[in-house]
Amino acid sequence: MGKQANLYAFPGVDSLAVALRAYVLACQEAGIARHGVFKVGVSGGSLPKTLAAALLADGDDTVKWDRWEVFFADERAVPLDHADSNYALLKAELLDKLPAGTAPPLVHTISPEYLDDTQELADQYEQTLVRSFASRDSVKLPIFDLLLLGCGPDGHTCSLFPGHELLRETSAWVAPIEDSPKPPPRRITLTLPVVRHSVRVAFVATGAGKQGIMKEIFEEGNGLPCALVNEGTGDRCSWFVDNAAVEGVSYPKRPFSL
Repeated sequence: MGKQANLYAFPGVDSLAVALRAYVLACQEAGIARHGVFKVGVSGGSLPKTLAAALLADGDDTVKWDRWEVFFADERAVPLDHADSNYALLKAELLDKLPAGTAPPLVHTISPEYLDDTQELADQYEQTLVRSFASRDSVKLPIFDLLLLGCGPDGHTCSLFPGHELLRETSAWVAPIEDSPKPPPRRITLTLPVVRHSVRVAFVATGAGKQGIMKEIFEEGNGLPCALVNEGTGDRCSWFVDNAAVEGVSYPKRPFSL
């Protein structure tokens, strides 16, 4: 059996945030060393708040925001200022709270003019990736330095849902979804091959409400999207969780180290 995903469990969200910060900064430095920028994809949910807790240290200059290129692992087909927008969430939780005078990251949002056509919305966002990661003809898949993802109560991640036909998509980088089982139904998402091609993937999951799905992901798999990411990335994937989320989970927890 190949190398397995890293499961890091912490007493609470504060200690989790400290470790997540160290991990993200290590990925940042590796990305900048690799190609001069840090290409990171983020999801929504509770992740932006946790990310803010990890990265917004007063007076700290180790986060090189001006070298970040931020993409969205998935996005809802809503205006950028809508309550359901992952961009709006990241903006409120993190981007608007950057210290005064900080040169902001380059943030790649969806194109609002295509909200009525999710296929075109996805195609346009894929073209954004093509422009950043090289032409479609020269690379089979984009390679993110880091994807920061959440885990839904059903084991979904990005907008890849259990049993959905999108899990079988092999050619598109970004795909539309019209029938998300979680509202809003119309979205776009990175596809599973793109997620699994990232240099590093980090999941953040907290709270006792995650115990059941964590047991299923780590003990059974069952083809759940989060489990498929684990299987496709091995030790390039790391989970940052609190003890409450993995109580009773038999999968081995590792002490955090870089």
